Amino acid sequence: MDLATERDVLVGISEPISAEAEYDFHDFVVGRSAMLFRGALVLTGNRETAEDLVQETLERACRKWRTIAAKDAPEAYVRRIMVNLVNDRWRRFRRTVPHQDGGDRAAPGDQYGQVDTRDQLVRALQGLPVRMRTVVVLRYFHDLSDDEIAADLKISPSTVRSQLARGINKLRGQFPTLSSPSPQQPTEGIR
Repeated sequence: MDLATERDVLVGISEPISAEAEYDFHDFVVGRSAMLFRGALVLTGNRETAEDLVQETLERACRKWRTIAAKDAPEAYVRRIMVNLVNDRWRRFRRTVPHQDGGDRAAPGDQYGQVDTRDQLVRALQGLPVRMRTVVVLRYFHDLSDDEIAADLKISPSTVRSQLARGINKLRGQFPTLSSPSPQQPTEGIR
């Protein structure tokens, strides 16, 4: 059995992918896998889980690549696969494991402990409900409009705006020093 046929059997493709379709899928993976990984990392908060999520997303996309490639926006279709997978994982996780607080947060006055705000942001995003987190990630990490997010998630644009506003307010509540205006610096020299 040659390598391509073996891959098709492992992935579950009943008929082999044509060379042209495989080339298109390869181009898609090369061009979009970094963007998918960044989105997965923000959605999951864990590098290993994000890698698994991207791999599973691309595996499912490969199975249906002919159909996806024929769509107007294959990237949106693949992004939707990823969002559905993370939502399914979150639902399964919530049913099986009780929520545990990490307890390893830095003390409020510890400036060195607060250096990694990206890590804090990812943790704060993990605290948001799934849909709210997904809307925030699609808006600020994928730069999608309300209408694009609504189409991806199959919800109304007003629901997107509502979820986005609530999510941002919750995040601001966790980062009061970052959301308040910075103190005014003196504009004149000190004498």
